[in-house]
Amino acid sequence: MAQTLDRAVSPKTPRKLKDFSDGSKGVRLAINATSILGGILLWYLITLIPSINTFLASPRQVYAALLEESAAHGRFFKDISISLQRVLIGFGLAFVCSIPVAFLMGWYPKVRSVVEPWIQFFRTIPPIALIPLVILAMGLGEPPKYTIIFVAAFLVMVVTIYQGVKEVDRTLIKAAYTFGARDRDLFWDIMIPASFPFILVGARLGMAASLTTLIAAELTGTTFGLGARIQGAQQFMDTSIVLLGIIAIGIIGFVLDKILLLIEKRLTRWK
Repeated sequence: MAQTLDRAVSPKTPRKLKDFSDGSKGVRLAINATSILGGILLWYLITLIPSINTFLASPRQVYAALLEESAAHGRFFKDISISLQRVLIGFGLAFVCSIPVAFLMGWYPKVRSVVEPWIQFFRTIPPIALIPLVILAMGLGEPPKYTIIFVAAFLVMVVTIYQGVKEVDRTLIKAAYTFGARDRDLFWDIMIPASFPFILVGARLGMAASLTTLIAAELTGTTFGLGARIQGAQQFMDTSIVLLGIIAIGIIGFVLDKILLLIEKRLTRWK
């Protein structure tokens, strides 16, 4: 009876606070490596089924295709370099243009009223739907490919950055005005630092949009590039080349995202 009473009046054991950190770097890398190897093993086991192997090449077939493509005058690496150039140029132009547009939308309500309906309108249109108009306007050279990637990345980044400007803590703004800050001081000392993390997040989302639009961009007519290589292999039912191109795009996206994430960590140490 006394023990029951002691348990009833004794305080509860405090719960351990949930840990939202990335954890140990070594453990994280080990889990990542295990996940990748497990995925490749699962892929290999699935392709042992003959009916599946007819449309899904095995890891061994993809590796053989990589060796063959590499031996064929470096065609595969040329495709990678050309596609990467298109992605970086389209993304770079979009990044440079999205920042001032987003800040103008957040700073001036009249500009927001004019621009925001068009941003929302074009966001609902897949970039691939613009291809006929872009080809008619620009032809079949490199500019239409840059344009398609630019549109996809720009729309994603301008919305993300604008949201960051909009979510700036109003208390900071009121405090700055109380101490006599001018609009120029408010913009440089509060608006930009407060929305800077959103700029970096927008860059990561814009890079992802650029890569996912690459195939559509290379539908505008081209001989070289990962998208063109995938489309050509699809016509001949060469699934090993198709998968090789898909994996290459995924690896490029993974590496670029890690680079942007590293930049984000370095530039936001003050948070």
